Amino acid sequence: MPGKMAVIFGASTILWIVFAASAQAFKIQTSPESRTLAQIGDTVSLTCSTTDCESPSFSWRTQIDSPLSAKVRNEGTRSTLIMDPVSFENEHSYLCTATCKSGKLEKGIQVEIYSFPKDPEIQLSGPVEVGKPVTVKCLAPDIYPFDRLEMDLLKGTHLMKNQEFLEDMEKKSVETKILEATFTPVLEDVGQILVCRARLHLQEMDSVPKERETIKELQVYISPQNTVVSVHPSPRLQEGDSVTMTCSSEGLPAPKVVWSKKLDNGNLQLLSGNATLTLIAMRIEDSGVYVCEGVNLVGRDKKEVELIVQEKPFIVDISPGPRVAAQVGDSVVLTCAVTGCESPSFSWRTQIDSPLSGQVRSEGAKSTLTLSPVSFDNEHSYLCTATCGRKKLEKGIQVQLYSFPRDPEIEMSDLLVHGKPVTINCTVPRVYPYGHLELELRKGDAVIKSKYFLEEMEQKSLETKSLEVTFTPTTEDTGKVLVCRAKLHIAEMESELKQRQSTRTIYVSVAPRDTDILVSPSPILEEGSPVNLTCLSHGFPAPQILWSRQLITGELQRISDNTTLTLTSTKMEDSGIYVCEGINQAGISKKTVELIIQASPKDMQLTAFPSESVKEGDTVIISCTCGNVPKTWIILKKKAETGDIVLKSIDGAYTIRKAQLEDAGVYECESKTQVGSQLRSLILDVKGRENDKGYFPPELLVLCCASSLIIPAVGMIIYFARRANMKGSYSLAAAQKSKV
Repeated sequence: MPGKMAVIFGASTILWIVFAASAQAFKIQTSPESRTLAQIGDTVSLTCSTTDCESPSFSWRTQIDSPLSAKVRNEGTRSTLIMDPVSFENEHSYLCTATCKSGKLEKGIQVEIYSFPKDPEIQLSGPVEVGKPVTVKCLAPDIYPFDRLEMDLLKGTHLMKNQEFLEDMEKKSVETKILEATFTPVLEDVGQILVCRARLHLQEMDSVPKERETIKELQVYISPQNTVVSVHPSPRLQEGDSVTMTCSSEGLPAPKVVWSKKLDNGNLQLLSGNATLTLIAMRIEDSGVYVCEGVNLVGRDKKEVELIVQEKPFIVDISPGPRVAAQVGDSVVLTCAVTGCESPSFSWRTQIDSPLSGQVRSEGAKSTLTLSPVSFDNEHSYLCTATCGRKKLEKGIQVQLYSFPRDPEIEMSDLLVHGKPVTINCTVPRVYPYGHLELELRKGDAVIKSKYFLEEMEQKSLETKSLEVTFTPTTEDTGKVLVCRAKLHIAEMESELKQRQSTRTIYVSVAPRDTDILVSPSPILEEGSPVNLTCLSHGFPAPQILWSRQLITGELQRISDNTTLTLTSTKMEDSGIYVCEGINQAGISKKTVELIIQASPKDMQLTAFPSESVKEGDTVIISCTCGNVPKTWIILKKKAETGDIVLKSIDGAYTIRKAQLEDAGVYECESKTQVGSQLRSLILDVKGRENDKGYFPPELLVLCCASSLIIPAVGMIIYFARRANMKGSYSLAAAQKSKV
């Protein structure tokens, strides 16, 4: 047994030596050498090449014999394995086998993958407010292998939290890992930065980025606090006095100051967005609690102050009343009068402390405010303040504007034509306030359409409003009246004109129709005859008649605008197409007629060529012409006892080839037009051929030339001579002459 083992070992040793000797004949290299690290989604190429082998063959496989999930490209002594894109399926040890003749070599490359594509992200749970805890999240997205991830969260240079994610990976996947820390901001944190740092520990590949970080500056807020209010001259006032209140508040960013007044129901009425609030010409109703609030992004702080306004014992009256309606562009005079004070002083203002936009004149116990012209700047509550000694009284008047200067306008999209839809607009220009406008469109006693413009006005402006309706007029509508009525519903303006209307009588047009042309005596005339062309067309209003002649180019040449077109002596050049148009404002209707002017046939000729007398067998042409009249019908006939024979002529010419005796006779040509005809005739004479005694038959000539032949030939000559005598003879010269 040991001997057999030695033999087997020796044989295997020899085979290994042979294989090794064969393998030593060439070399194999790979790139990368033995290991590579690839990020998921990238493209990776593994290269296998040989030296000392001209035509190697290559094959690739994985160590665990799973699918390659890659493409192979072989070029000469090089083979490339391309993975595009790299995924979890490519994390293997790949083996390249090169075969050269009888030898094989194999070398492996380990492919390891990772995912570390982006910088980490910093998220805050809310605004960073001093004294209120806030949570910071540091997110590292799409990490693999995450069991090698380490993350740090720093505020400035202070490390708030560190974590290594050493949990086991149940399966290969990319994951987002989060590092979270909570801290309470302080004032010293203003200007500090947050740092989120992520490290992926991949020691075998130093060339791969293994650390990423994100920096975010802290925006620190302080809620408003220490809000204070100062009042000048005093929170206790008399009617007509003025007061100035100043408010301040601390915070980061600096708070915005808002002034409001507390209403009886507890709600706040916004007054101003400035730190200083000035109230002039105070009234008793201005008494109350005023609230100042400091507001920023993270909070608000308020302070209240109460103002008390005391009454004065004299009377102030204002006219024309508590309300006055004024049309834009007019003049309005407001009068303020005092009773119970000999020498009062006056002042005017608007409720919202805007410019007066008017002229004040005070005299004795009366003051007037003239607004001319009235505009949107004057639509306010005006307050007249009368001061008597140390007491003040104030009275207000509401100026309410409107604009309703003109009657509505009726507009139509087109003429009113029977059966044709038309759009009618009822338009009211320069209306205000148009949210109170009602429009109504009537036809006779019937309301076609109405509309109440209850829309909200975004801004004060003069608007043009319209009501549109489409209907199809008929002739029955003629004489009816369209009424456009506008109403402006404002209760305070009972004494003013609130309704206007416009009317328009309807006239419905009818487009021209049933246009016809009467021709007297006829559209086909003999040259020199008179003709009347009369055009009739129906419509409303009565159509205008227009006569034109159509040119060769197809264009129309205008020739008359009378109902009847008269040609007293027609000429052949008057032939053509005449167009009659019936025209009114509703449309056009056309009718055409063709006028044909002809002359009777003249200069008619009937000839026989070469002659009216020919011999049998000749060619003769019988020709009929009539040169001065167009559109002439030419009929060529041969007279016969059994009836006329109509000949098939070409352009009036009939050709007889090899004339026969029966072709002789009377030939007649009739030239016809629509206005007349003409006849011409000729006699054709056909003569038969005469026998010529001097005629020498060709057969005898042959006999003479062949006199030396044998006797049978003489018999043939005699035969031909007899035959010639039976049929008769003819003159060769005469035959040739007749052909010429």
